[in-house]
Amino acid sequence: MSPRDPYQFDPSLVEEPPSTWRGTVRYLGPGLVLTASIVGAGELIATTSLGARAGFTALWIILVSCAVKVALQLQFGRHTILTGETCLTAFNKLPGPSFRGAHWTIWCWILIQPLKLLQMGGIVGGVAMVLGIVAPAISVGIWCWVVAGVAAMMVSGESYHFIERVCVALVIAFTATTLISVFSLQWTVYAVSSGDLIDGLRFELPANLMIAMGAFGLTGVGGDEIMQYTYWLIEKGYAARTGPRVPGDPAWERRARGWINVMYLDALVSMVVYTVITAAFYLLGAAVLHARGETPEGYATINTLALMYTESLGQWARSVFMVGAFAVLFSTVFSALAAWTRLFTDAAGKLGMIDFQNVAQRRRTVTLLAWFFPLAWATIFLVYKEPVIMVTIGGMATAAILLVIVFAAVNFRYWREVPEMRPGRFYDLSLWVSIAAIIAVAVYGAQDGLRKWQNQQAAVRPTANAASLSAKTQADDAKSGRIAGSNAGNRR
Repeated sequence: MSPRDPYQFDPSLVEEPPSTWRGTVRYLGPGLVLTASIVGAGELIATTSLGARAGFTALWIILVSCAVKVALQLQFGRHTILTGETCLTAFNKLPGPSFRGAHWTIWCWILIQPLKLLQMGGIVGGVAMVLGIVAPAISVGIWCWVVAGVAAMMVSGESYHFIERVCVALVIAFTATTLISVFSLQWTVYAVSSGDLIDGLRFELPANLMIAMGAFGLTGVGGDEIMQYTYWLIEKGYAARTGPRVPGDPAWERRARGWINVMYLDALVSMVVYTVITAAFYLLGAAVLHARGETPEGYATINTLALMYTESLGQWARSVFMVGAFAVLFSTVFSALAAWTRLFTDAAGKLGMIDFQNVAQRRRTVTLLAWFFPLAWATIFLVYKEPVIMVTIGGMATAAILLVIVFAAVNFRYWREVPEMRPGRFYDLSLWVSIAAIIAVAVYGAQDGLRKWQNQQAAVRPTANAASLSAKTQADDAKSGRIAGSNAGNRR
């Protein structure tokens, strides 16, 4: 991080937004850091698993998931640029009760984190499995600790510019390897036809709704990534360059509109990248794994996924897959760890454990968490060893976080919006479409879960009744036997 603190407004950092495309591109980056986190286990593991199980039927879920949630990301980005507030600082100003200095939305986010720990454990395990295949002489367990240690060393320095450069390199690596493989499918027996694509856009739901729900939560920008985006915008300098709001100042309004437009482009570019890659992973799973009846499970997950590449490019492409798989999974470990250190340090500040605005305290806490989290993730994976299940459960937790995001976004837009910066009708329409889609998925998922629970209870009840009747019959028979024996004894 630069000597100047990006979390504090500094008049010397105020800057006019770029006026040319070339100038604008120089300030892109937060979205690509987010892309490195988004395109990870959700795409490589959960998305391909959904394709392997459902075929092309659920392609529309992936596309909708990537598209509809961006409006919420933009709303959080707008709020951050206009106020300079981190996500958790903004949460603390929402209406409703607080406890120990933290708003109830922060506590909801904290309570969901154990499931997210499970997800990240699955991702660390995925990286370890890739390395275990490349160097089988070293066990997956040892590779877990190596991955955790390397990630910790890379993130502990708290340098945004280093994080951005690494993430961009990883995004380029996994984008190239994935697209090469998808295009190569067209020269194999697994070629994707126009009919397959049409089938995937019929808006039909797959039989396994849990996997579909997990994929909706994991693909596209998730609730936790929307929260993370606010920290990357601040560290890139968007809020500092805009400066603190001065009511009625046309210069501030001009800067604010300009930097918000840069943020829009940043989010759009990242959306295009992760949508293309996510759809590519889904098509690989549907075209290759579904056709072969292969489903990624346990330690065999990486070998199963490698079939997507070897079947489309040949055995030599196994190395291509390993490079791509490592880039995809490690990018999530690296980017997510960097974001977790910021979020949890901010949460510690809200709970009064540290002073987040104190640079020295913040850096010490970031360094401590940079080591704690990856070691915890590695430990969790070595206990459970089921990356697909772990990642899918984490995806459902991500979907739950989206409900908190919806509540906050509505408040930001309609109660805390800067009057002179109100967006247009198309923006509001997009925001409400996003909100409606997220709520609909949550309601449908809850109804489906309740229905399955009721069916299970209905199936258990006759079994329990039969067991009870059987026990009663046996007791009656035993009692009858005792009476008969007693009568026989009396006759003697």
